[in-house]
Amino acid sequence: MARDPEHAPPPRRRNWRAILPPEVYRITREGGTEPPFSGRLLHEHRAGTFACACCGAPLFRSEHKYDSGSGWPSFYAPAEGARLDLREDRSHGMIRTEVRCASCEAHLGHLFDDGPPPSGKRYCINSLSLSFVPDTPDTPEETR
Repeated sequence: MARDPEHAPPPRRRNWRAILPPEVYRITREGGTEPPFSGRLLHEHRAGTFACACCGAPLFRSEHKYDSGSGWPSFYAPAEGARLDLREDRSHGMIRTEVRCASCEAHLGHLFDDGPPPSGKRYCINSLSLSFVPDTPDTPEETR
């Protein structure tokens, strides 16, 4: 039976360091945070899908992105069918909700209850944990 690369399981955890750039590894596998206002996708306004930088799972859509002023890409809702894992995070003396990719367990960012209508949610996501796939074929295929 032929393997479908689009639906192949993500690489095993021990392989992430070998296949990810060091900064992406630090954010997604070690739970790091990029400096505010430094991410390449903060000002990405084209129509498209924001996918997991590790496994390519679709996570967010551009129509749910907004400028929260926080310095990180922010979304008020995940993409339809997105598989996110929400976990309590008690690091740094705070109680927050961590957002992870449910497909590969990559750390993405955090979820806050200070977003705009209709959800009131703010998914505050590191640019380095995402790749962008534009809807329009005449734009570059992917931004990482």
